Amino acid sequence: MPADLSGTWTLLSSDNFEGYMLALGIDFATRKIAKLLKPQKVIEQNEDSFTIHTNSSLRNYFVKFKIGEEFEEDNKGLDNRKCKVNFKTMPEKRKEKEGWAPWLTLEMFCEGQVCKQTFQRA
Repeated sequence: MPADLSGTWTLLSSDNFEGYMLALGIDFATRKIAKLLKPQKVIEQNEDSFTIHTNSSLRNYFVKFKIGEEFEEDNKGLDNRKCKVNFKTMPEKRKEKEGWAPWLTLEMFCEGQVCKQTFQRA
């Protein structure tokens, strides 16, 4: 069973988000706006089943899934694209000044592009 990830997570960094969105075919204006956002993820976990609410000033949405099981994500309202998704990401801990801090790393892949987003518990 994965570690308990329930709670609110705030985006700290997003590496190669532009390249990833370009590979997805997202238009120029949407890419520029999306790069400026600092979304929060609110995770509800029940063993290996998750609901993740992503909240930002552009769009709020949620997904439900089980770790390791592929599902189709509908990006209705953003670019109306459907993607196959498989969550395999687990939290990692990094040493900070006052001890260990929980981090969540999300890696997204498309057409050879990799975007790595790092979130910290709020």
